Amino acid sequence: MNSDLLLQRALNFEFLSANEGKYLFEHVSTADLMYVGNELRKKQKPDGKVTWIIDRNVNTTNVCIANCKFCNFYRIPGHAEAYTTTINQYKEKIEETFRYGGEQLLLQGGHHPDLGLSFYVDLFSELKALYPELKLHALGPPEIAHISKLEKLPHTDVLKALQKAGLDSLPGAGAEILNDRVRRMISKGKCSGREWLDVMRAAHQLNITTSATMMFGHIETLDERFEHLVWLREVQREKPAKAKGFIAFIPWPFQDEGTMLRRVKGIRNSVSGDEYIRTIAISRIMLPNIVNIQASWLTVGKAIAQVCLSAGANDFGSIMIEENVVSAAGAPHRFTSDGIQEAIREAGFEPALRNQQYEYRSLPEMMEQQLITY
Repeated sequence: MNSDLLLQRALNFEFLSANEGKYLFEHVSTADLMYVGNELRKKQKPDGKVTWIIDRNVNTTNVCIANCKFCNFYRIPGHAEAYTTTINQYKEKIEETFRYGGEQLLLQGGHHPDLGLSFYVDLFSELKALYPELKLHALGPPEIAHISKLEKLPHTDVLKALQKAGLDSLPGAGAEILNDRVRRMISKGKCSGREWLDVMRAAHQLNITTSATMMFGHIETLDERFEHLVWLREVQREKPAKAKGFIAFIPWPFQDEGTMLRRVKGIRNSVSGDEYIRTIAISRIMLPNIVNIQASWLTVGKAIAQVCLSAGANDFGSIMIEENVVSAAGAPHRFTSDGIQEAIREAGFEPALRNQQYEYRSLPEMMEQQLITY
């Protein structure tokens, strides 16, 4: 293969095969990958702005029967620390989020064996009745698949009911690596990679905006990473013309602290800063039909995430007023609203507050700075 020809094809927004992308990743310098990733970003997002969002990751429940080997957050049914969030707790968290300038909940939880479709329909409906302006970026394909299994309903029927109850968009949670060899080893209790993709296809048919993710740097091969990217690209290619489909892609490295993968299998996060930057660049190259690429400062830290803004990323994600799952595996980083904007400016870009649809928002006139206590 010829690296220069492959890079030129990438600059023309051509779809590279998994093998071609892998060849570039293995043979091309970081500087060259960054250059191409940055050029593609400038063509797709020419205004030089880097977006960020104020939201809060609230967990419906920590009860889960998926038994993922990378998760320290979940508790089995009946555990002394098991909980389901109450309406009063939601109200406190939502009202605090509004004070910090946010308008959205990233609402996720576990595969609770007793919480079916009616629970989520009632919850979404009540939250929207209390706070009509609240946006719900909620659940994810594995949770949709879990509810579908409990109710013996197609994914589309579950999504329609949730959409009617107030679901605004569907996160790309639970993708990990979509190859089922990997999923059987690290998240056997979750849906298959094919079902994850099928849920996203169903969401796109209903014009529900989604995001896509990849958690890497554990037991997967490089081939499986590129297979993952190509599968995402194909689902995006299949979406209806009117739908946005995958509005963003967010890759992050496996966080290993205290996880079963590390304790039992000895698997540790193998991703260096350079490899993460290269992954951001190759994501932009391999996913020309997904416009927004997010740098995961939560898992790689400020400095590496800033470099990613010159490697193809155009989004810095959320200040995350609250986040419990990835943090439970050792992700230590935090930002305030002022801090995330300053980090973007330091990297040479103009910060722009956005909503989940990647539309620009004005900064709220009255906006408290969050005090990080977790």
